[in-house]
Amino acid sequence: MAEQRPLRDLTDEELVTVFKSGKVEAFNELIGRFKDPLVNYIYRYLGDFDEADDIVQDTFVRVFRHIDQYQPIAKFSTWIYTIATNLARTQYQRRKRWGIFSFGHRDDEDDERSQELRDEQLLPDAIADGSLLHEQIQQALNKLAPVFREVIVLYEIEEKSYEEICEITGQNMGTVKSRLNRARAKLQLLLKEFVSE
Repeated sequence: MAEQRPLRDLTDEELVTVFKSGKVEAFNELIGRFKDPLVNYIYRYLGDFDEADDIVQDTFVRVFRHIDQYQPIAKFSTWIYTIATNLARTQYQRRKRWGIFSFGHRDDEDDERSQELRDEQLLPDAIADGSLLHEQIQQALNKLAPVFREVIVLYEIEEKSYEEICEITGQNMGTVKSRLNRARAKLQLLLKEFVSE
């Protein structure tokens, strides 16, 4: 039985079953597994850590409230990424209405989350170079249209399969592959601009 094994050894889908049976610790295990990857994904999509945190929290609230709607015929990861993607799209549309768009993350030296991205074993020069590259990649991603940004982040950073991306975005395979190819080409051009600056 799934309930008799340690929670950390259960699949995502098994954790959902245990959670549905009333064991809240199973939901906490899901949060532990998905929080950081989702924040990273939404940050790459929107370019703002605070918004990413808010959206991921909202995602978990919705998962908690609507867990009965999850059907195990789909991977749980696909379901939760779909919820997060829809919330991120909504936030992006709000921004457009407000006329606000943030290019790149803030240069906040005290931001703990930016510190988490650093490898303390690296030399200071390597850290600086890595931080600059991270910023340039994010700025380039922010310049992509959202439909291109979401597929390239899902494929290249989140390492989702084409099938999962189709389910998450609601697009067919041809559209996903086309958008991914166009996103790669645009990103390559944008990153060349940074290198030549």
